[in-house]
Amino acid sequence: MSSPPGDTAERGCPDWSERRADARRNHEQIIAAAIAVFAEKGLNATVPEVAARAGVGKATVYRSYPTKADLIRAVAEHQVRWVEARLAAAAEESDPYAALRGFLYDVSERLADDQVLLAEVLPKKDSRTAEAPVSRVLAGIVDAAREQGTLRSDVTALDVRILVGGYARVLSDLGIRDPKEWRRYAGLVMAALRP
Repeated sequence: MSSPPGDTAERGCPDWSERRADARRNHEQIIAAAIAVFAEKGLNATVPEVAARAGVGKATVYRSYPTKADLIRAVAEHQVRWVEARLAAAAEESDPYAALRGFLYDVSERLADDQVLLAEVLPKKDSRTAEAPVSRVLAGIVDAAREQGTLRSDVTALDVRILVGGYARVLSDLGIRDPKEWRRYAGLVMAALRP
């Protein structure tokens, strides 16, 4: 049976599923490139630099992200999803103290080289509120570690966030990017929270 006039097969155009697959690939390449470029050059990196790293034209980037702020927001959301997934994995561990320590070490390593996560997520985002899902999961881990007797009885999830946010901001301001140094401060926080 022949295709109706104007059908994509007749015009030699890819079908919608192929277009969607291409768009998805482009999106993934753009986000991966943006993460790498922002890590190397900071938030002053340009959209053309991201496009070049992704191997796409800048018009392709601008089609999905009309402004650089939109691109930064998309990268931040991608990184927040990583934090949420890592925290969910920590919540599944049987030892809440070890889970919290491992989570803080991993997040600290990520923050050491992630200007978007540091700039866009730490100081803002609804994850600071007690009602946000990330805050509830973190609170559950902290509460379990307190009940286990491995954290001080007065420690809260907000305490953990403030301490991590504090050393992250100072290390970033000092230009310290070595993940080992960031892990060291995560370890100092964990030691300070012991009973």
